[in-house]
Amino acid sequence: MNFSRLIHSRKLMILPPIAIGVLVLLFMVAGKQPPVQAERGEPTRTVRVIEVPLVELAPMAEGYGQVQPARIWAAVSQVAGRVTYIHPKLRDGEILPEGTELVHIDPKDYELAHAQAQAELAELNAQEKNARASLDIEKRNLTLAKNELERIQKLVNKGTASQSKADETERAMLSYSASVQNLQNTLALVPSQRSVLEARLALAARDLEHTVIHAPYDMRVASLKVEADQYVPVGQNLFEGDAVDRVEIKAQVAMSSLRRLFIGRQGMQLNIQRISEEFAEMIALDPVVRLDLGNHVAEWEAEFVRFSDTVDPETRTMGVVVAVDDPFDKVIPGYKPPLSKGMFVNVVLSGKQSMQRVLVPRSAVRANTVYVVDENNRLRRRPVKILFSQDDISVIDEGLEPGERVVVSDLVPAVDGMLLQVQLDEDLNQSLIAHGQDS
Repeated sequence: MNFSRLIHSRKLMILPPIAIGVLVLLFMVAGKQPPVQAERGEPTRTVRVIEVPLVELAPMAEGYGQVQPARIWAAVSQVAGRVTYIHPKLRDGEILPEGTELVHIDPKDYELAHAQAQAELAELNAQEKNARASLDIEKRNLTLAKNELERIQKLVNKGTASQSKADETERAMLSYSASVQNLQNTLALVPSQRSVLEARLALAARDLEHTVIHAPYDMRVASLKVEADQYVPVGQNLFEGDAVDRVEIKAQVAMSSLRRLFIGRQGMQLNIQRISEEFAEMIALDPVVRLDLGNHVAEWEAEFVRFSDTVDPETRTMGVVVAVDDPFDKVIPGYKPPLSKGMFVNVVLSGKQSMQRVLVPRSAVRANTVYVVDENNRLRRRPVKILFSQDDISVIDEGLEPGERVVVSDLVPAVDGMLLQVQLDEDLNQSLIAHGQDS
């Protein structure tokens, strides 16, 4: 009985806290304000923009090609014989000055041929001298014989000399006449014989001269194929000599890039005989050769030489030949190496500054459309006509006016008329303006 009463009293003790909790909860709910409903506004997107600049731009085109000497001399043996001397520095890569004796070929056979031709020419001169002396004698004998014949003929007519005596005198006269004629024929052949011997002498002298090979200009040795004591026949390639005063680069440039150099130059008349020079004058080509060395780019000022005669049908590129004078004089150790044969370099062609152009970043053009921000900060799609693209910029021919604001941010989705919050990208704007100043 007491146990049941104890349990009942404990249940009664739980009820007051529960009642107090319910009262507090009702009080809090009753005093709470209902949530305020926010009014929904139009969404905006923050974008970067540039103000379209108007600058004078020099069009550029670039291509790549290998460095080659402007002149390559192939040393070919013009006489046969044993090599008796080779210059100690005649090795691939060595630079030798003009006039240096590079190779000697045994001259003995050619010295003998030269001496023999000289002797035969001297013999002919002596024979000519003797023939002229004999001719003078025979002419005098002929004159005497003619006079004797006339005297005998007069005696025959008077009957004091026989006809046989006259015939004998006439035969003597004819004999002298034949001797004179033979000597005159001999002397007539002397000029042609002398010409033949002089030609042989000149040939022997030339062969003798060809036994020594000299450097025709300051050259760098390449492709050495000869050694001392080696026998070389006529026509054998001995080595090559690359000129060091000038190098050329034939760069393959895309036709589309070359086209931009001629914008605004249509209709000009060209002289076909001076087409390369007039092309260079017309577009004022200012080529620069660049070599990427990793930590920096070495540059050389170059000269436009000519266009190549063909277009590569696979790459749609044309060869443009430029030249750099005295590349070894422009070496800066550790910074600018010599332009050596086989180097793969970049050639940049800059033309005349064209009229003022509207520029935008290349990335701002999307399928021939740009995103323009109007005066109400709303997005407008604007179709444009691109004149050409160069590096990271595009030149707009139609569709944009200077000062308009163009979106340069990636905007996805881009809904025409959407409200934008714009931020001017000053650095990008100045970079576009600098394109014109640099050109």
